[in-house]
Amino acid sequence: MPIYDLLNGQGFDPELCDGMGVAYERILKELGLKSRVDPMCELVAARVIEVARRGVREPEKLYELAMALVRL
Repeated sequence: MPIYDLLNGQGFDPELCDGMGVAYERILKELGLKSRVDPMCELVAARVIEVARRGVREPEKLYELAMALVRL
């Protein structure tokens, strides 16, 4: 599942959405997740969104913090 499907109507600006997409794709690649129907993809997306809701905007920081949450 693309992260953009979960962002619909959540009020994130386009620049932040792009950064979230970058972080999401990077995490999926690092974890070796290829099938978008894998439930882990939705978990990763949820963690990226969670970090963005906390006010983090930079793709690198979104990646780092979301990856840390995924690994818990």
